[in-house]
Amino acid sequence: MDDPTGPTTVRLHPLACRSDRDEWIVGRMATGQFVALPEVGKRVIDLLQEGLSVPDVGVRLRQETGEDLDVREFVTALMDLEFVAEADGLPVPAAPPEPPPLSRVRPRHVRWTLHPALPVTAAVLVAAALVLLGHRRDLSLDFRTLLWSSHGSLVIALHASAGWALLLLHETAHLLTARATGVPGHIGLGTRLQFLVLQTDISGIELAPRRHRLTAYLAGIAVNLTAFALAVLGAAAVQPGTLPHRVLLALALTALLPLPFQLMVFMRTDLYFVLQDLTGCRDLYGDGVAYAAYLGRRLLRRPPRPGSPDGDPSALLPRHERRAVRIYTVVLVVGTAACLAFLAAITLPADLTLLSGAASGLVSGHSAAATLDAAAVLVFLGGLHILWAVTWLRNRRRK
Repeated sequence: MDDPTGPTTVRLHPLACRSDRDEWIVGRMATGQFVALPEVGKRVIDLLQEGLSVPDVGVRLRQETGEDLDVREFVTALMDLEFVAEADGLPVPAAPPEPPPLSRVRPRHVRWTLHPALPVTAAVLVAAALVLLGHRRDLSLDFRTLLWSSHGSLVIALHASAGWALLLLHETAHLLTARATGVPGHIGLGTRLQFLVLQTDISGIELAPRRHRLTAYLAGIAVNLTAFALAVLGAAAVQPGTLPHRVLLALALTALLPLPFQLMVFMRTDLYFVLQDLTGCRDLYGDGVAYAAYLGRRLLRRPPRPGSPDGDPSALLPRHERRAVRIYTVVLVVGTAACLAFLAAITLPADLTLLSGAASGLVSGHSAAATLDAAAVLVFLGGLHILWAVTWLRNRRRK
């Protein structure tokens, strides 16, 4: 039965929804909050949007289902999700939604990003580039390709500027394809294990058709592959061995270098979201972490914490999700262990050696050049670690 406490009438914010198997994905685009609801939950929202009071919704559902459902508790959950705009005629306090970047870009402006001809064009360009690479020796790509100049500073400057430009284009592609479906999207810093990354939050894309969802997930990779193809085609059109030829091949390889990272699906890369979508899982990573923790407790024979369930969390999932989660857990555990082992054995010792040497050099100050070198190491390497820590703490507080 309904609890007599709580609001009697509510007005909901505009909500979007999509049917997904035997559930409904419902959410608020402005805030990026989305949940999966059973049919009865979607029915409650429909009745509330029709203007029925909370008690009347309970009566209607009792007539339709023959069961007494706690509608007030459900409404309280909607308030926690910031889906409720007013309760009993009073505004429900909530933080204003964060304004999206490129706010003047409307879905109609970027609808072309979802046109089927776009991925076909990219595929044709990549195929042409691969054919040229296979038939022309002057278009070979190896580590020497990156060393296009005898001046190391020029090599570093080109790859740093091109790398950052491609990174911004990669994330902007996610943003614009999501915007074409009506999803605002936000670009910001994030962390993936020991890595500091630029990422695009496109929460709400779950409501788009599958082709549009996959397009948004793969848009960044498509940008890198297209840049690679155009650079190869450009190099094929100029005289071999010339400066433009060497620079274009270096840019082609620079465009490819970030793509192996996308294969690390245990860190929720672009391909992770493709995998999650194709397997039909709600939260592949979260369920994988929960299943790994369960297996760890069993392996160590640790008793469950008070109030926590001791059973297999994957057993509660639908069969298709259960199988995918258990397989993904293996990838998650092995991949995470390998990354952390590399961090402990290689990255941290190297960074600590550089930082301690720079600190000693800054104190001793044998020469102006040595002092400047030590200061540069402390600023750039130390600043990178501080930025990672600040980003990790900020995102953890948000969660």
